[in-house]
Amino acid sequence: MTNSTLRGKLGIYLVSAFLLAAQPFLVGGFLGNSWVRIIDFALLYIMLALGLNIVVGFAGLLDMGYIAFYAVGAYTYGLLSSPQFGLHLPFYITIPLGAVCAACFGLLLGTPVLRLKGDYLAIVTLGFGEIIRIFMNNLNQPVNITNGPQGVNLIDPIHLGGLTLGKTMEIGSLSLPVVYLHYYLFLALSVLVVILATRLQRSRIGRAWVALREDDIAAAAMGINIRNIKLLAFALGALSGGIAGGLFASFQGFISPESFGLMESIMILAMVVLGGMGHIPGVVLGAVVLTIAPEILRDTIGPMQMSTFGRMIVDPENARQLLFGLALVVMMLVRPAGMWPSKRRALEFSDAKAKARAQKG
Repeated sequence: MTNSTLRGKLGIYLVSAFLLAAQPFLVGGFLGNSWVRIIDFALLYIMLALGLNIVVGFAGLLDMGYIAFYAVGAYTYGLLSSPQFGLHLPFYITIPLGAVCAACFGLLLGTPVLRLKGDYLAIVTLGFGEIIRIFMNNLNQPVNITNGPQGVNLIDPIHLGGLTLGKTMEIGSLSLPVVYLHYYLFLALSVLVVILATRLQRSRIGRAWVALREDDIAAAAMGINIRNIKLLAFALGALSGGIAGGLFASFQGFISPESFGLMESIMILAMVVLGGMGHIPGVVLGAVVLTIAPEILRDTIGPMQMSTFGRMIVDPENARQLLFGLALVVMMLVRPAGMWPSKRRALEFSDAKAKARAQKG
């Protein structure tokens, strides 16, 4: 690699870092702090999508209940950092503990489904996600642990030394709102997750996952321990979900079972597939687009006044979701490999299209 290439890459990295650092001020200045909050959620979804990408994109295991690990991380942080138990433990204990608990639940899910694949695996994991949600909803009798459907309230914000992320920070004449402080924390952890996912993809473990995804029988014949490599995918994917769940609980200050429904699992899976399954930049792009696009539709469609005939056809409350779903269908028809697929996956789809055209001809 030449010096000019290195300088060019360094320049790109510096410009990207500057834009990311200035993003909350630019977005907040032009669009308001509510959009900075949306970007905060986009960073959380990036962590979730990258975790699911390990399971679905790298290892080829269709997980429809990934939201369960998000819930485990959130409830671990919420129960240990709220008046529910009166512990109020610091975040450097609760967030790692939530990540470890989520990884243990990943192993708990992965162990009985080692022989399943495809639709059967999807159905089992979907049921696992619903079991966790219902379990959290009903764990208030006979002993109240999760406070049931009322959720856990008054969750402590994250404290970094003398800095509290639950209140505005004053630096001279500069005022940093809560959503700005969370943005920088979420951005740092998202970058860390991206780096770890990239290192995993390029490691021997990542190559073993690719072999498992392509052909598990051939992978086993080449000496890969299929059982261990599947369990490792479930555990590491759940680990990222647990971290994001703890951050979500600290950010919201309140959690309830309604935040961890089936539609959330489907949305995270759509981020992975739509962005470019197995391609880390594509997954990041998919998470950002699928987080921001519904909010843009909310702002454009929500204020529209529909006629009586229009209300008979579609409820204005559901118009946003209908158009969003239509956009996903069109996208999958036009670019089935995703918005930003890896070169290998793009070639696979182009070869499949060429074979289909040859057979028709």
